[in-house]
Amino acid sequence: MAVVIRYKVDIIKAEEYPQVLEVWEASVRATHHFLTEGDIQFFKPFVQSGLLQMGELACIRDEQNLIAGFIGVEKEKIEMLFIHPSWRGRRIGYQLVMHAIDTFHANYVDVNVQNEQAVGFYKHIGFTVIGKSEADSMGKPFPLLHMQLSLDHDIQTKE
Repeated sequence: MAVVIRYKVDIIKAEEYPQVLEVWEASVRATHHFLTEGDIQFFKPFVQSGLLQMGELACIRDEQNLIAGFIGVEKEKIEMLFIHPSWRGRRIGYQLVMHAIDTFHANYVDVNVQNEQAVGFYKHIGFTVIGKSEADSMGKPFPLLHMQLSLDHDIQTKE
């Protein structure tokens, strides 16, 4: 049986937003291979301004107290979940999602169709597809799956 390490979930201070943006960019470069450099530069200021408007933000920190991954929730919807590439595979994404479900009552998420790892991650936790859009919220040609946490799914069994 594998040992599951639990990390402390913490708040993000406004002065840490530049660090959060760095984690976002590193994560996107590692997982969103369908985006061009121009796309990343296009989205970056929107992510930066989105941080200021996000209802709930939480993070997990590394040993040096730097942000290793973060989640943003707005009105029961996970709007952001990004993990620094050096922290992928350590279950902090899972822990952040569980925190968002338990604390912020998150039960929706939109996921890029091309980000197959993220789609599989959310399905594994218990989210199911309830719809699809051919473009993202900005009208860019990046199809999204709209997902909802299954009401009959026991998320605790995914530990």
